[in-house]
Amino acid sequence: MSFPRRVEAVVFDMDGLLLDTEIVYRAAMIEAGATFGITFTGEIYAAMVGKTNPQSALLLRDLYGVDFPVQAYFERVWADVEDLLEAETKLKAGVVEILDYLDDIGLPRAIATSNGIASVEKYLGRFDLLGRFNAVVAHADVTRHKPHPDPYLEAARRIGIAPLGCLALEDSHPGVRAAHAAGMMTVMVPDILDPNEEMHDKCIHIADSLHVVLDLLKASA
Repeated sequence: MSFPRRVEAVVFDMDGLLLDTEIVYRAAMIEAGATFGITFTGEIYAAMVGKTNPQSALLLRDLYGVDFPVQAYFERVWADVEDLLEAETKLKAGVVEILDYLDDIGLPRAIATSNGIASVEKYLGRFDLLGRFNAVVAHADVTRHKPHPDPYLEAARRIGIAPLGCLALEDSHPGVRAAHAAGMMTVMVPDILDPNEEMHDKCIHIADSLHVVLDLLKASA
């Protein structure tokens, strides 16, 4: 398989794509649910993957009532997440290898994430990866978030490459929708969410891992 156009840059999502964090977030939300007297399941978490906190808050109030204390719930979740991430955060397989290859061939790369810049700096900094990206677009850098294309369009603008020349790598459905809407060649590397028919339609490839993406890049060089 080859890409439909020459890849001039790569734009990465972060959670679930570069960092193996989604399982940590899910565990913390399930545990906090018990404290708040609700049954929070993996299926509910899957519906929240790729969404911003305000979007997730709406989902929680739809499920548990308009009076559900979303802010207190999130505060408990993030307190637990901080401890878990400190102990358990790992890079996804293939991250270092694909960045090494992009260095070798001189392709720029960026991050487009719904996470805050403080989290990006903290967790990518732990693995000494921040300096390996030409730009980072985080939550506060755009007013419209995934599934809107704005994070990916801003990432392309910052690295000076037209969206059509960018390869976007995503693990979530909202992220795929955002990258596709931006006009980027989109590859989904599934994590928590399995690809559905829409994902197959919007992606040029569904890859089992970043190692597969690396093979695709090498084959298209």
